[in-house]
Amino acid sequence: MSELAPIEGDIKKILAQTKIKENPDDYSIVFIDPSQRDKAWNAVKSLPPFTSYTITADEVSLVICTNDWVKMKKSFPGHREEGPYRLITFDIILDLSIVGFLSVVSTVLAESGVSVYAISTYLKDHILVKKGDAKKAVAVLNGLMSKT
Repeated sequence: MSELAPIEGDIKKILAQTKIKENPDDYSIVFIDPSQRDKAWNAVKSLPPFTSYTITADEVSLVICTNDWVKMKKSFPGHREEGPYRLITFDIILDLSIVGFLSVVSTVLAESGVSVYAISTYLKDHILVKKGDAKKAVAVLNGLMSKT
């Protein structure tokens, strides 16, 4: 594993204040044909956090608790899904002008052989990692936070 470049300035301060929260539930990442977007929205709009619904011209993409997805997936012919994943939240409110936070996180995880699927919301960043990599990811991230 190569040595991570020194972390300086605002990113170092932010990392030092960041708490890592691993959600204990399994998550699925799902593709649904965009022609089913209204049906997908109606299916997920009342679900508890954390659920992500994204629409583009090419897809409806869901990040959804696997237990919830199992109950509804038969309603979406042609869907594709990946999982199980674990959701890790960076428990710090990040200013939208911050540059490099996810770059540092994804670099240290990549150097440890952990693939990430990132989701940014207005207040916080989240990543999904394969369930089998979750403990390793949390340990690596806690190590990163403690070094800053």
